[in-house]
Amino acid sequence: MISSIFICSNASFPMQMKEKVKVRANYGIEGDRYALQLGAFSKSKPPKVRDITLITKIGIDKANWQLTQQGLKAFDPSESRRNIVLENLLPEDLNALVGKIFNLGATRLMGTELCVPCERPSKLANKKGFLDGYESYGGIRAQLLDDGEICLGDTLINSI
Repeated sequence: MISSIFICSNASFPMQMKEKVKVRANYGIEGDRYALQLGAFSKSKPPKVRDITLITKIGIDKANWQLTQQGLKAFDPSESRRNIVLENLLPEDLNALVGKIFNLGATRLMGTELCVPCERPSKLANKKGFLDGYESYGGIRAQLLDDGEICLGDTLINSI
């Protein structure tokens, strides 16, 4: 189930929480930096599908526990820079959706790759450890296959 939805309109802006977002197939979330081609990695070569990113609350909690055990500050879910936070799903189950079609509510998506952590969230949050703490917990990128709307409370259904 979706517990949080975040977007931001430019690469370095703080993520903003939303109750629902409009999505467009092969484009992204309306108003989000990657749909607007203003994301930090929008010009990556070769280009990657960056329509939407997903992460699990359990993964965030595990990563943050590891960080706090090292005396580092925890990251708020918005500071992960991911668009969708999912409750009641293990990180490994989300990671297993790479290469598969699944639904968020009525919207179909295709998992395209793992979101390997980088230093950008640490830099923007002015906190240390995201790169190491979120290894294996960074979530996935997905391609939107349908136009539609994604809302808080929508459930993830592994359809294929």
